[in-house]
Amino acid sequence: MLFSRKTSKSSALSKVNFIIAGTQKGGTSALAAFLDQHPHICMGRRKEIHFFDDEVRFKESTPDYDRYHSWFEPGPETRIIGEATPISMYWYSAPRRIWEYNPRMKLILLLRNPIQRAFSHWNMEHGRKKDSADFSTAIRTESDRVRSVLPLQHRVYSYVDRGYYSDQIRRLRHFFPDDQLFIRRTEYLQRNHQQCLQEVCEFLEIPQHDIPPKEVFALKYKQKISLDDWQYLANLFTPEIKQLETMFNWDCSNWLVPPQGD
Repeated sequence: MLFSRKTSKSSALSKVNFIIAGTQKGGTSALAAFLDQHPHICMGRRKEIHFFDDEVRFKESTPDYDRYHSWFEPGPETRIIGEATPISMYWYSAPRRIWEYNPRMKLILLLRNPIQRAFSHWNMEHGRKKDSADFSTAIRTESDRVRSVLPLQHRVYSYVDRGYYSDQIRRLRHFFPDDQLFIRRTEYLQRNHQQCLQEVCEFLEIPQHDIPPKEVFALKYKQKISLDDWQYLANLFTPEIKQLETMFNWDCSNWLVPPQGD
């Protein structure tokens, strides 16, 4: 089924063209909100459609792509269709499923300091009352707590595991060439808003459009991460951060510096 639309460019709009695939708590909501303002982009009616990480749906021999397409309503000016489901880079089976759906899919990844990401993730789940453990306990007992859902990944308790980006990127690179991957650090979008959006537009091959910044980035939390917890995670993530620096020729040394006053 093609998308229901008012334009004649059906061949170009027969499938979703891009996914903001990660990372969770990495600025994906902000980027999705920005792109939703672009006149040539049709974003899904809701953020996080969770199609390609739906294990029940993919037990079927042929997934119901019409159901997926029902989340999009492209208009006369639409040139590309996209959505934001940040678990897509983390869920083991998602890259293959995305490739089977559209091998030309473009994937956008925003990588946040994994220490900050873990704390933000826990604050979200704790606030939703999905995890009653304190942060210190949650990160130190994660490997035991996530075993209940093996061989799948845990959607809630994966505070540390989601921060190992390099393996997730290698999994994506197995299916998609580098010219279909747009990878930036979260702080780049925050500090260089227009430049980053210009690069996203170039990546998506659409005209640049001025999109005003919004206050849609990190929330302020009632408590701060303790120095002990920061150092515990810094010790875990140092080898991973070094891998990312090598992969992308980045300098992420500031990721290992505790926030002032913590």
